[in-house]
Amino acid sequence: MREDRRGGTAAAARLAEGAPLRDALVVADPGDWLALDAGAREVAWYRVQPLPEWEHTAPLPADLTQLGESRLALALCHRDGRIREEAVRRAAQHPALLPLIVIRCADWAEPVREHAQKLLRQVLDAHTAVDLAPLILRVGRRDRGTFGVELLGKVLSRAPHGGLTALFAHPDRLVRRFGYRLAVEHQLLRPAELARAAARDEDTVVQDLCATAALTSLQDEDSTYDEVLTPLLTARSPRTRSAGVTALRRAGRPKQAEPFLADRSALVRACARYVVRQHGDDPAPWYWQRCATPDDPGLPPGTVIGLAECGNRADAGLLRPLLAHPAAGVRAQAVAGLRALDLADAERLWPLLDDPTPTVVRETTVALLPSTKQLPIGRLLERTGAEYPRHVRVAAFRLLDAHGGVVALRAAVGLLEDSDVKLRTWARQSVQRWHPSAQVRCGDAEVGELLDRGRHLFSDHALRRRKREAGLDG
Repeated sequence: MREDRRGGTAAAARLAEGAPLRDALVVADPGDWLALDAGAREVAWYRVQPLPEWEHTAPLPADLTQLGESRLALALCHRDGRIREEAVRRAAQHPALLPLIVIRCADWAEPVREHAQKLLRQVLDAHTAVDLAPLILRVGRRDRGTFGVELLGKVLSRAPHGGLTALFAHPDRLVRRFGYRLAVEHQLLRPAELARAAARDEDTVVQDLCATAALTSLQDEDSTYDEVLTPLLTARSPRTRSAGVTALRRAGRPKQAEPFLADRSALVRACARYVVRQHGDDPAPWYWQRCATPDDPGLPPGTVIGLAECGNRADAGLLRPLLAHPAAGVRAQAVAGLRALDLADAERLWPLLDDPTPTVVRETTVALLPSTKQLPIGRLLERTGAEYPRHVRVAAFRLLDAHGGVVALRAAVGLLEDSDVKLRTWARQSVQRWHPSAQVRCGDAEVGELLDRGRHLFSDHALRRRKREAGLDG
């Protein structure tokens, strides 16, 4: 925010020197207009180039026609409310200054605010509303900022369908949200159009809004479920797919929900199990049947973790063979499934720390974190060596760091010069936050040696204090 304000101050200085608006700021960016409004009041910009006497003394002139567009823009941002009010009166002749009129519609001074609102009400049409929508919505967050948002809604709700289409495709997510809320409120889109919007848009707010509206509208409209369900069920977003899967219950299509029991999203899998159960079936046998062939190359990873999500500890017998599955995704989810069932056996999972796939190693590391005291420390330290892949070094360090004590300090100091920037940074942070625990032997010479190797990370005072904590001479 401070940087934006500095940019506004610089823009004000350029305008005061006579630069055109388009050279002083990005006129299509609402942030630049807001920064100009804030920044112009932080400098005595009228000193950059002498302005008429009224700009810094009273009384005000009868007319401001001697001011050009750039100078009038500065007058609209002036500290003196009387000057802003008079500038608003004259701004109708300068359409390029409409963004500043939008800002003045939320002005703290009532006369300024009233004149700006009157002007905006006169000039705002559907085309202008689309152009100004990003700024209007941002100003709408301010105190006294609701006028612009309400006017925007009134103008666009009366616009032809094409006017709203521009909002739906707008790059600003606030504008898209506003457009779809308006369409839902006034029932301007059919359920199938809302479903396609939910599947297409990347913003989760729009996805939820449109998916919910599409499914709700089905109660009142004569539309087939397929028109709505197909876009929802094939959407990339898990939230949108889950809405479509849940709607299968009302549509009476539990069989159509079964493929989603293996979805990559936990939310979608949970919704699919809900639909299946609501129709009197148990999803567990579906998972058992598919996980019973551990060499199946087409086994979806979602099936594996899905079994753990709805199964019990007895299902570990199906998950353990999958630790050797040829697909990395299946191996990773088998580890995650055993962890979910609280059956992550350190001895069985240890070989997977050398897996060539980072995803598998990450899942294995998370599963082994509670068992760090049972792991072979020497073999973990060996895996922090430069000859091992980065993901293996990271996993070994995470486990050693969780072990604590001298082991954690030894591992961190050993990685202070690692070739990977992030791992090197994590190691330095580990050394800096290290304190001797109860398991550290008082006066351990190795601790002193390790701290000395990392002395560049501490002030002299901090290093002496850390050594005293470890029972060493400062």
